[in-house]
Amino acid sequence: MSTLYDGHVHTPFCPHGTADPLSLYIERAIDSGMSGMTFTEHAPLPAGFIDPVPEKDSGMERGNLPAYLNELSALKQYYSKAISINIGLEVDYIDGWEKETKDFLDEVGPKLDDSILSVHFLKMDSQYFCIDYSEGMFGEMIRSFGSTEEVYSAYYKTLAKSITCDLGKYKPIRIGHITLAQKFQKLYPTEGSFHKDILTILELIKKHGCELDYNSAGLFKPFCKEPYPPHWVVREAAKQKIPLVYGSDAHSAKGLGKGYEELIQRDVLSIPLSLQRK
Repeated sequence: MSTLYDGHVHTPFCPHGTADPLSLYIERAIDSGMSGMTFTEHAPLPAGFIDPVPEKDSGMERGNLPAYLNELSALKQYYSKAISINIGLEVDYIDGWEKETKDFLDEVGPKLDDSILSVHFLKMDSQYFCIDYSEGMFGEMIRSFGSTEEVYSAYYKTLAKSITCDLGKYKPIRIGHITLAQKFQKLYPTEGSFHKDILTILELIKKHGCELDYNSAGLFKPFCKEPYPPHWVVREAAKQKIPLVYGSDAHSAKGLGKGYEELIQRDVLSIPLSLQRK
């Protein structure tokens, strides 16, 4: 049986993705020999939270959530003999919006199989920024926070909060792309090392029984050119027996499974079985 499981997949319900239908994703996954997949569309942002990106398209429209869940539920049953499909969301941890996020998870959690908790937004005073939106916004963050190092520091502190905070019984156990702050590292390099911060994050992930999103998307970002997280982090995670779940972070059907072979071939560890959802 194939060990290829894609645990981080977006959909046509993503307002900044493609219109590829869900069935196209599933048929491509089957043709690629995948054992299964988790659809993890960006969850609706909390009511009242102002999306900092110009297009206001970081999350799914709240009104589309029932259709997303219903359509996936039907497809999960239809394709049940061909592939394992998990219904999930990529939920944002937003510092200061924990109650709203917990309330949302309490409501939708019973309908989900598997989800991801990610940090995309950082707070400076009363203003929020999207850390991975564009090199231009990242430059604005550097000016507001004071340096690239301060942006990184804020990111890892917020990530630590996401792991330790109480979001209720339906809190996602997989932590998304933990080195996302490094998306623009070739354009905005840092002088300091954040190895210690990342090791602390791994300790928290282990302590709280979480999984790690082993995300190939960074390999294909022009200013990153490495997965989230990079290989030294994966080796440390494997030493601590932290479960790793491969994710393409695909926003189109053709992006499914992208980078999987590169991740396996470039790792010195023989860990393919830890790259699938149990």
